[in-house]
Amino acid sequence: MSSTERARRTDTTTARLTANAAPLRVLAVDDEEPALEELLYLLGEDPRVGDVLPALDATEALRLLGRAVETGSDGTGAIDVVFLDIHMPGLSGLELARLLGGFAAPPLIVFVTAHEDFALRAFDLKAVDYLLKPLRAERFAEAVRRVAELTRAGQGPRAAAPTAPPGAGSDQVPVELGGVTRFVPVADIVHAEAQGDYARLHTPYGSHLVRIPLATLEEQWRPHGFVRIHRSHLVALARIEELRLDGGNLTVRVGDRVLAVSRRNARELRDLLARRATRAADRPR
Repeated sequence: MSSTERARRTDTTTARLTANAAPLRVLAVDDEEPALEELLYLLGEDPRVGDVLPALDATEALRLLGRAVETGSDGTGAIDVVFLDIHMPGLSGLELARLLGGFAAPPLIVFVTAHEDFALRAFDLKAVDYLLKPLRAERFAEAVRRVAELTRAGQGPRAAAPTAPPGAGSDQVPVELGGVTRFVPVADIVHAEAQGDYARLHTPYGSHLVRIPLATLEEQWRPHGFVRIHRSHLVALARIEELRLDGGNLTVRVGDRVLAVSRRNARELRDLLARRATRAADRPR
């Protein structure tokens, strides 16, 4: 078979598979702009790829993942695959992949790097593929093919239960402290405060600013016992020490802070606290 005939058959097969499957939603992460632009170009040339979101660091990648979930609670908004650089400032690609592996509906991972040394660690993290820079178009297309096949086989976030948002299974949050990425246990967080597209996480030993919207944290941390009490505040139910009604205004005390409860959230908060008290009373003494 000539190379021309082989290419024609490959194009025909690709077109048929693309027609029978939803386009892939991709997140591309690389801290070097030229490398990211090359990645975006190759993804844009592949007919199996639909929406592509770019990110220059892991923190931005986490924010985009959360926002993508918010656009489609039935799984249609989920990112299918992350094409991920390894060496990045702050949270590395390997650290981000490890964090994503704890999600209830993790995206597939394809590493894209100039270093051969991390391949074993990458596949320990269940990476679909490991691409070396400079990228070759044929090798890149093969990685996309693998992702498309796995997605059609139900091995991506679209196959997960729609009630389990990405991040629900993760019990740690990456935060930047003086150029070093640390992981804060969700169990240590008392409450989170909205600050635009960011959220400030309050713990007994300090606070941390993360580039994740409060609405995303609300969805991800509901299984951890967090409740929205105000458009600006998300609180760990177990950390509420006092509920007070004063002049028609409801407040809660968490640690050394007194936080207002909006009328919109008051009923849900009362119901949750009542159920928690009932369960505690029913436990064997």
